[in-house]
Amino acid sequence: MIVLARWLGFGSVALLAMARSVVAFETEASAAIVVDYATGVTVMEKNADQLIPPASMSKLMTLYMVFDALETGRLTLDMKLPVSAHAVSYRGSSMFLREGERVSVEDLIRGVIVMSGNDACVVLAEALSPDGTEAGFSRLMTERGREIGMQRSVFTNSNGWPDDNHRMSARDLAMLARHLIAKFPVQYRYFAEQEFGFDERVPDNRRNRNPLLGIDIGGDGLKTGYTDEAGYGIVGSAVRGSQRVIFVLSGLDNRRLRSSGSERLVNWYFLQFKSPTLFRAGDSVYSAPVWLGREETVEVTVETDATVLMPASARERLVARVELDGVAEAPISQGTQLGELVVDVEGVDRQFRFPLIAAQTVDVGGFWIRLKTAVRFILDRVIARPAPETS
Repeated sequence: MIVLARWLGFGSVALLAMARSVVAFETEASAAIVVDYATGVTVMEKNADQLIPPASMSKLMTLYMVFDALETGRLTLDMKLPVSAHAVSYRGSSMFLREGERVSVEDLIRGVIVMSGNDACVVLAEALSPDGTEAGFSRLMTERGREIGMQRSVFTNSNGWPDDNHRMSARDLAMLARHLIAKFPVQYRYFAEQEFGFDERVPDNRRNRNPLLGIDIGGDGLKTGYTDEAGYGIVGSAVRGSQRVIFVLSGLDNRRLRSSGSERLVNWYFLQFKSPTLFRAGDSVYSAPVWLGREETVEVTVETDATVLMPASARERLVARVELDGVAEAPISQGTQLGELVVDVEGVDRQFRFPLIAAQTVDVGGFWIRLKTAVRFILDRVIARPAPETS
C-alpha cells in the first residue's frame, strides 16, 4: 500500500463522544438521537436502540414507499385512489375522507404530512399493497425497512395506530429520515408545507404540527407523532447553508416540551458543529504513477464530496492521507477505484474514508514505453543496491 499524507488546517475531526470540548445535549425525551446528515455521524444519542411506539412518526415509512412508487411510475401525483370503508374507520387525526370518493395521490401525500391523516395513509397503503389490504402493505413495510437497514422495526399498520407489535427505534427513524432526504429531493418539499386545507373539510386540522416550521431556524421537516403510550415525539431536520441535521425525540410529556426541545437541539447542533468539505467530487487529490501506461500518471479524485464533521470551536489540525492499492497498472478505466482518502486527527478514535477513483482512462503504452519502463525499473534496482564494503 502506498500512503501519502498532509496536514489540513480545518480543525479537529472529533465527535461528541470523543471531543472533550463538546458537552452532551440534555433532553427530557426518553429516547433521542442527533445525526449529521452529510457524514451520517451520530453526535448525540439516548436510548437510541430501544424499541418504542413510533405513533405517527412511522407514517414516514408509508411515505417512503409512496415516493418510491412515484419514482418508478407505479403512481402519479394526479392519479386518483378510492377511499375504502376500512380507511374511514380510523379515528384520530384525519382528512375526513368519505367512503367511495376518489382522491388524488398528491392530496393524500399532503394529507399525511400536514394533516397527519390516518385515513389518507390507509388509502395509499391499500393501493400499493400486494394483496390490496393494509395488513399486506404493513408486512411489505417491514420487509422494505430491512432492505434499507432498519433491522428491528416492525410495522403492523400504515399510520402508527397503537399496537403492541408496531415498533421502531430512534436510530431507525433517523436512518429512514436520511434515506428520504437523500433519495427523494423532489418529494421532500412537501414536508415544509405549513398548511393544507383539503376541501375545507377540517379547518381545525389544516396546520402542520411540526414546531420547526415558520420560526426561521432552518427547519424543513419531517413528522411529529403522539399517542398516550408514545408521548410526544418528532423526527426533525433543519438546514443552514450546506449543513443539515436530523434528529429524533420521543416520549416527551407535552407539545411545549417537544417544541422547545426541538428548537434548542437545532440551535445547539449548529453552534457546536461544523462540516467542512475538504474536496468536491471530481477534484484532483493526487497524481498517481502508472505502470506500463501510455501516460506516466493518472489523476485521482474523490468519488463523492469529502465532507467531515468536527466541533465548531476546534483549533487542532486534521490530517488527510491518500492510501493507494499499490502501483496503478495500465490499462486503467475511468472510475476505477485506486484507493481511499483517509481523514483523521491525533487522539481521536474515528476515521472518515472516501473512495478514490481514476479521473480518466489510461491505455497500455506501446513497445518503446514498455521498454523505457523496464529500463527505469532495472536502473532503480541497481541504484538502490548498497555498495560493497571495502576493508
